Amino acid sequence: MKRQIIAACMACIGFFTALNVMALKPKEYPDSFLIPERAVIATGDASKSGKLVAILYDTSDLHFTDPSAPRFLFLDRKGKVALGIGGYLKGTVQYDFDGSVDGSGFNTFDIAVPNDPARRSQFFADASHSVIFLQMVGHSDKIGYYQVYLQTSFTGDGPTGYGLKMKQAYVKVGYVTLGLANSTFVDGAAGTPVVETQGPTGEMSRKNVLLRYAPRFSDHFSAAVGVEMPSVSMTNNTTNEKINPRVPDIPVYLQYEWGGGDSHIRLSGLLRNLSYRDLTEQKNRMVTGWAVQLSGLASVFKGFTLFYQGAYGKGYGAYINDLGGNGLDLAFSETPGRMEAVRASNFEVGARYNVTPKLFMSAVYSQANTYGVGHLGADTYRYARYLGVNGFYEVIPDLTVGLQYVRGMRKDYSGESGHANRIMASLQFNF
Repeated sequence: MKRQIIAACMACIGFFTALNVMALKPKEYPDSFLIPERAVIATGDASKSGKLVAILYDTSDLHFTDPSAPRFLFLDRKGKVALGIGGYLKGTVQYDFDGSVDGSGFNTFDIAVPNDPARRSQFFADASHSVIFLQMVGHSDKIGYYQVYLQTSFTGDGPTGYGLKMKQAYVKVGYVTLGLANSTFVDGAAGTPVVETQGPTGEMSRKNVLLRYAPRFSDHFSAAVGVEMPSVSMTNNTTNEKINPRVPDIPVYLQYEWGGGDSHIRLSGLLRNLSYRDLTEQKNRMVTGWAVQLSGLASVFKGFTLFYQGAYGKGYGAYINDLGGNGLDLAFSETPGRMEAVRASNFEVGARYNVTPKLFMSAVYSQANTYGVGHLGADTYRYARYLGVNGFYEVIPDLTVGLQYVRGMRKDYSGESGHANRIMASLQFNF
């Protein structure tokens, strides 16, 4: 196992070296960025801060559920620092029928198998996924451009608790990011817009404490490598137990974009070393986890965009919407004391069509699968499917209503399955 760790470190060093020997090209922002009418400039001189505001309004790497750009701007007199305050208020109301899923997130892992008559329907309303964020952008002659970002929601005490919870908190200096942020293995822009908060079954979704180096080589090519805090979810028996992780997760990607950033394709890889305690032989052991992913989006014609992502590997369940935290990174094997990385796959295919400047529709199909873990029990998750249709309408600038129908199905290794249906409406005001 030590050889694997050394090999992983050498691979990272080689990747960093390869990135550094290539000609780097920072992302260019216009000096005379036209500040949108929605922006409220509380203090400062807008004429000297165009490039800083352009960075605040850059949404190229964001997921649909991430807050876009701050409404309230504080600018210094010299054009060296800009502080943005923004977020959104989001309220949802939903009705589940012919099978239900608890909470505002439609997690197909939680569908009862077989269908439970006591959970046939549900009415639920929620506002906990409202967001507040602070973003500061500055420029120094020594280090260039830097950013400080802080984002919170109100999901800290569960669906009805409304406790403040940290979602992201990081510092970015040039190509380097340090803090709590979307994992380097997550391609946020490749996620299909949906109303509900959980997102499609097979979508890649994870936030880690990380150190990331993400350089750009041209207007088309970029790459990244990360060193990230691991979190391992496992299914134990009496012959093994969980121990603290000893090796960070190492994700990398290479991306090609076109159309001014409206389209891209990304190839990603992930290496994990998953630790556990073998109680039979009283030894600490590691299992290698890995995954490869192809993801991106494509602007096919004006107003029509395709989204796609698909991955395969072992021991990467923590990164999949449906499997994260459900004991499917590591699972006990049929050999006493030993554990194995769970083999899995996931994919998502979606589309968005802008019917008018104020109205757009989206549709998505997604699936997540596990393989070869039927020995955990007949009620073990085998695969789940997610099908959703959404509509969004901008009533006035920054105020959007959404409507979604989603159907989910879960099937276990027993061969039995369960399903659920939901109609959901949302009201979101961005500020």
